[in-house]
Amino acid sequence: QVQLVESGGGLVQAGGSLRLSCAVSGRTFSTYHMGWFRQAPGNEREFVSGIDWRGGNSYYADSVKGRFTISRDNAKNMVYLQMNSLHPEDTAVYYCAAGSSWTYNGRSTALNGDYWGQGTQVTVSS
Repeated sequence: QVQLVESGGGLVQAGGSLRLSCAVSGRTFSTYHMGWFRQAPGNEREFVSGIDWRGGNSYYADSVKGRFTISRDNAKNMVYLQMNSLHPEDTAVYYCAAGSSWTYNGRSTALNGDYWGQGTQVTVSS
């Protein structure tokens, strides 16, 4: 079983930065791909970023490319999402996820989440 706990959300002004953290329990952490998703009110949950189990490949939604950076520390069972140049439209609940596969739709790659955290709220004011 894998348990995930997010932290680091909060209120920030447009143009500001936040760093989300995800603490993962379970001895098999290093074998899972990891990712971040978000869900804004009235919207479906969407893939934001993912990183493979070795940390060698990362993927981003077009809307966050160049602004967000995902990283992982397998020794600490941690995943991070550094978010810079935040926009009001980045406001959402952000979820950490662990998965063992990806989906490629011909244009972009997204993690298939098997385990999920409870989410952390990110609010960007204009």
